[in-house]
Amino acid sequence: MVRATKMRLMEESENVDRMMDIESADIKFNLRLDDWLIADDFNFAHDFLGIRDSIDRNNGFPAKNFGFFVPRFAGLN
Repeated sequence: MVRATKMRLMEESENVDRMMDIESADIKFNLRLDDWLIADDFNFAHDFLGIRDSIDRNNGFPAKNFGFFVPRFAGLN
């Protein structure tokens, strides 16, 4: 969350919400988290904002619906 906050992609007060979003995305897409964390800022922001903006939080946790968004750092299932 530190990197996303430093990049001004989120506020510190959003930590828990964004962690839950990322956890949900990891469960659905088997994210390559190590690769994502060392990605350049553009690709990091693409997946961070795509997850944040596409997730449907209305059906409980973990969320399963991300619309048509697929993260660049999605792993093989």
